[in-house]
Amino acid sequence: MALSSEQVVDVLRAAGESTRLRILALLAVEELSVLELCRILDQSQPRVSRHLKLLAEAGLVERFPDGAWVFYRLAETSGGGVVVASALGLIDRDDAVIQADAGQLASVRAERSAGAQAYFARNAARWNEIRSLYVDENEVEAAILRAAGEGPFDEMVDLGAGAGRMLTLLGGRAVNALGLDLSQQMLNIARDEVGKAGLAQCELRHGDIFDTGLPGGCADLVTVHQVLHYLGDPAAAVSEAARLVAPGGLLLIADFAPHDHEFLREAHQHRRLGFADDEIQPWILAGGLVPEANIALPPTTAEGLTVKIWTARRPVAAIAERTAA
Repeated sequence: MALSSEQVVDVLRAAGESTRLRILALLAVEELSVLELCRILDQSQPRVSRHLKLLAEAGLVERFPDGAWVFYRLAETSGGGVVVASALGLIDRDDAVIQADAGQLASVRAERSAGAQAYFARNAARWNEIRSLYVDENEVEAAILRAAGEGPFDEMVDLGAGAGRMLTLLGGRAVNALGLDLSQQMLNIARDEVGKAGLAQCELRHGDIFDTGLPGGCADLVTVHQVLHYLGDPAAAVSEAARLVAPGGLLLIADFAPHDHEFLREAHQHRRLGFADDEIQPWILAGGLVPEANIALPPTTAEGLTVKIWTARRPVAAIAERTAA
């Protein structure tokens, strides 16, 4: 996307300030809330918000509210992204300020992860019970079975396996199935569940949804069930999930539609309050997949949450061409 000379000047003016350049460097790593940026930069919210406003006006960052929180990320379609990438690429990796910001970001991430892990540890044994408070699980699981199809699947990968419900639900349709999760407590619960279900083909392994270490195109079914709302960078998780999908294979994502249940942040460690179609679908397309099903399951109670199921498939021809190249 080409820019006029005046637009280039506007981009350079917006990025050409030390705090704003630091913000861009941080957002190049992951999307962050305003409060997280304030903490990392050690600056007041009004000051950080003013910098973010200038960056947004220049088309360099995108602002998206999520309940009572506001998140920012680098703009994905702005022509100024090339200028930003070039500017960030010029920064010495050993720059003291950038290194200090990276350290503060690591601290924010560690606290975020610790809070989530502590929550999982406290609630591992009750995970299915907690989940059932918000949605009709029978209806959701029936919809997932229909969306996934009969199979058989040679290889299934479940990212963020939790208590192993996707493995017990779909593992019988797979020759081999692998569930990854960072929580040992959840893995223990999942191992027990798949064992009771007699699913010897299901393996549970400690693994990071952002960096699975698995080869690309290794699975003809990849599931991401009720995981994205816990994550600091859900787009990166979708990208990794899409990378694993084999030619002709299917990605199935189940999560909540946007909602306003703020208590889920503190009480249940939800970072995001659901996802809209126009957020999920660009992530799917960026992963080289073609969207298929888009299912909405409304709640059965006033307090319930709408569950969304998105599926997308890897075109066979596109993968074959890329492999040949």
